[in-house]
Amino acid sequence: MASCRAAPSSQRERSDAIRFKMVVAFDGTRYEGWQVQTMGTGVQAKVEAALAALFPSGPRVHSSSRTDTGVHALGMVAHFDIPRPECRIPPRQLVLALNAHLPSDIRVFSIQRVAPQFHARFSAIGKQYRYQVWNHPAMNPLLRFTAWHVPRRLDLRAMQEAAARFLGTHDFRAFSANPGYPRESTVRTVRRCEWRRQGCLLTCIIEADGFLYKMCRAMVGTMIQVGLGKHRPEDIPRMLASGDRRAAGMTAPAHGLILWKVFYPMRKAGADQPADTGPAGQASS
Repeated sequence: MASCRAAPSSQRERSDAIRFKMVVAFDGTRYEGWQVQTMGTGVQAKVEAALAALFPSGPRVHSSSRTDTGVHALGMVAHFDIPRPECRIPPRQLVLALNAHLPSDIRVFSIQRVAPQFHARFSAIGKQYRYQVWNHPAMNPLLRFTAWHVPRRLDLRAMQEAAARFLGTHDFRAFSANPGYPRESTVRTVRRCEWRRQGCLLTCIIEADGFLYKMCRAMVGTMIQVGLGKHRPEDIPRMLASGDRRAAGMTAPAHGLILWKVFYPMRKAGADQPADTGPAGQASS
C-alpha cells in the first residue's frame, strides 16, 4: 500500500474502530459538489446523515475527490470509521441499509472493510474522469443533465491529436483554476487521454495520477475548441508551457463530467483494497 500523506490515526482509534471503504455514485445535478457546504447541500452531508441514522457515533466520511457543483460520479471512493461496539451490520447489509436512507440520486454500490492505514484520498494513485458531449444540432433530452450540447460539427481527428499532446508529465497550471488555497505542485502525469464516438455521443476519457481544480474541464473545453477550429492540436504544448490560464481554451460545463473510477495500489497479501474501483463498485483492471 502506498504511504499515506495524511496524519495517521492514533493507536487508540485503530484499535477501537473499524475502517470501511465505500463506492458511491451520484447525480450531481441537485448538489453543490461533494463536500459539506455552509450554503447549499453537498453529497457528503447526505451520506453522513444516512450513516448517522444507523450508527450513534455519526461517522465522518472522507472522500477520494472533491467534485464541483453539478459534477457526477459513478466511482467516488470514500472511507469512514465505526467504533467496534457499533459494528453489528455486515457490509452487504449495510449497503442496503444506507441506500434506504439516501435520496434516489445517491447510491452506495459497495462497502468493504479495509486496513486502518487506508485513506480514500491519500492512498489513491490515480483517477479516471469521463466527459460526455452530445454533438448534434438538437440536444438529446435524456442526456441534458449529463452531457454538454455542442451543436456545431466537430473535427474528431483534430481532437484526438490534441488529446495525445496532453499525455505524459506536464505542468498543468494553464489548465486549472485558482482553488483558493496554496498548491504544493501543479505538475501532473496524464497516462490516458482519448475520445470515443458512439453515434452523436462523444466521450473523453482522461486518466492521471491526480487532477488540479477544474483541470479536466479546461482540457475538454480546449479540445472542443480544437474540434471547432478555434485552436490547433499543436497549440497544446505552447499552452502547457505558458503556465497561464488565459493562454489555454475555455472551461467545459460541469454537468458533462463524471468521476468514473479511482485507482489504488495493486492488492498484496492481506491487503483489503482492490487495484482500482470501477463504476459498478467492483475491482477492474
